[in-house]
Amino acid sequence: MKRQWHRNHLVRAFLCTWCVAVLLWCPAGQALAAESFVIAASPSLKGVLERLSSGFEQAHPEVRVKLYFDSGLQLRQTIAGMENSMVGQYFVGSGPINLVAPGGDEVITRLQVKYYVLPGTTRSYAMDQLVLVVPESLVEAPESLEAIGQGRARLAIADRTRTKLGAQTADMLQASGMEEALKGRLDVATDGRGVIDHVLSGQADVGIIFGDQAVEQQQRLRVVGVINKGYKPTVHSMAMERYCPDRRLCEEFLAYIQTPEAQRLVEQAGYAVPAMSGW
Repeated sequence: MKRQWHRNHLVRAFLCTWCVAVLLWCPAGQALAAESFVIAASPSLKGVLERLSSGFEQAHPEVRVKLYFDSGLQLRQTIAGMENSMVGQYFVGSGPINLVAPGGDEVITRLQVKYYVLPGTTRSYAMDQLVLVVPESLVEAPESLEAIGQGRARLAIADRTRTKLGAQTADMLQASGMEEALKGRLDVATDGRGVIDHVLSGQADVGIIFGDQAVEQQQRLRVVGVINKGYKPTVHSMAMERYCPDRRLCEEFLAYIQTPEAQRLVEQAGYAVPAMSGW
């Protein structure tokens, strides 16, 4: 009997010690009770959204941001199925969606028409931008379109009929009057990946891609110029999902993405910062 009592006493002492250690390791139990905050987004925005999520978590240690990625069409179908469900506003077993961040504002507009996002909650936070890139190892490189036009360098661009990158590049070349100057020196690739391959393989000397693509390849490519006129860039926004479970927290995140700190993270991810949209 005495031996049994001693054994139970040791077990209780161990459990108490373990609980104290957990509380010390997780101050005030924050990590154990972190609130889940879900953003449904386009995979193309992974880089910038991961930066913004990390920045928000640092300012809100009680929150853990979860990113759910899918294409624009699949996002619309997921949200439609969730909101029309008879068993509650949940999706993919991961709980409710807080914010929606598709690739471009066209999807946001369609969601607003269906009242899948709350009117008046859309906030713009990033904007695509075209950049000139060269291999990181290249010492001397042209630093503008004008310099390329006056030289002999070959310029890799994406096909205007296949991708948004190609269409915006074509618009920019036409608006700047550079098409004629570069005649015979344009190296047309299928898409942004193709442009990168052509530049790295030496098939072209300079390439035009999106800034976020250049950030992903910063170990191999160097940005030598930013092109910010002559085309209509895609603007990326977020909006509050209609059944957002914590509107106060959603409002805080939407306010955060337009702060100077968040704008710095957006630029680090290779995007431009759009004009501020107010509440």
